[in-house]
This record gives sequence, structure tokens and C-alpha cells, in this order.
Amino acid sequence: MISKGDRRGIGMTSARTRERLVARLRAAGIRDEAVLDLIREVPRHLFVDEALSSRAYEDTALPIGHGQTISQPYVVARMTEALTDGRRLQRVLEVGTGCGYQTAVLASLADEVFTIERVEPLGRRARQRLKELGVYNVRFRIGDGWEGWPANAPYDGIIVTAAPPEVPEALLSQLGEGGRLVIPVGPRGRQELTCIERRGGRLEESSLGLVSFVPLVHGRQQ
Repeated sequence: MISKGDRRGIGMTSARTRERLVARLRAAGIRDEAVLDLIREVPRHLFVDEALSSRAYEDTALPIGHGQTISQPYVVARMTEALTDGRRLQRVLEVGTGCGYQTAVLASLADEVFTIERVEPLGRRARQRLKELGVYNVRFRIGDGWEGWPANAPYDGIIVTAAPPEVPEALLSQLGEGGRLVIPVGPRGRQELTCIERRGGRLEESSLGLVSFVPLVHGRQQ
């Protein structure tokens, strides 16, 4: 949980700027008030380069280096809302830590978050940033997201922030009963945000709309 003191911003990161973003997301269909509160409170400007901090509360993706991006707030909110479905989760797996912004949002909605990042410098920076913000219920791993993190399975929720051409079987096998996997699937430029829920041993799939994510790449990068 991020402390109140660390949520404050100044200038372009002011409360008014954040409220405008929340209003846009509400108008776009985000309904979960807990998720909207976190979009308002988690300091997104601390997860981007200082040169981009004035754009942190725009509803747009921004570069974070190494060919990766921080997802636009609407996509973060939509994926989080679909994953939690109004519940507090016990154990969540995140594939693609990136800058750690989505991780910080999840950390307030789950007892434990296990997050995997293949790009080592990004993973190290995200770990340090969340430590500075007082987030201590996250465990980090540098590795191949295609493999998931089987040692801590099953998970109540799995969220993937990069797009494979098809859903990795390893992630499906690590999804617990009643759990949800939220993942963009498809080639670059034609991806569908997909929610897969395990119920009674069956997998039920639904579409959450079209999105654009970087590809989910095998292996790790130092």
C-alpha cells in the first residue's frame, strides 16, 4: 500500500489534473470505484522520466526505455477492473513489470503480487521505486514471462502487459479455480484484450476490446 504522503503531486501532477483523468475514465466506462481511486492516488508521474512527468496524467501510453511503454491509464483501469471483478484477491501474477505502475495498482488490491520482468534494468528500477513508495507485498523476478511463476501457483488473477500471438499454456495451468487471466492476444496492431476465467475446471473466454501492446518476448534481457 502506498502511503498518503507519497501520493501527492504538484503542478501538472496536482489533484485537479488527476481528477480530470478520473472523470475521463469514468466517462469511458470504468465503473469500479476502488480502481478509479487508485488511478487518482498512485503517483504515475514517479513512474515515467522526469521530462515526461507533465504528461503523466494524460490518458496515453508513454515510453519507459528499452522499447517498452507504460500503458495508458484507461487500459490499466480496464484490465484491473476485469481482473478483480470487485473482489480483493489473495495472490496475483503479473507478467511484464515494466516501470512498476500497474504493479503498484495491483498491490493495493491483492494480498500478494508476484511480478516478472524480462528486461533486467526495468525490473531493478521498478523494485527500487516501489520500495521507495512503501510497497512491500510484491515479489520480483527477472525471467521469461511465457513460463509464468509456477512455484507460487495457483493464482487468483494473472495479468499480462505484453501481447503473445496465443495464450501461453503455462499461464493457463497456473490459474486457480475462480481465477481470471487478463491478456492481450494477437499480432502487433491487431490485438484483442481477452479475459479467461476458470470455472468448474472449464475455461470461459470473453473479449474486452481491441488494444495495442508490445509483443510478449521469450527469454530475458540484461
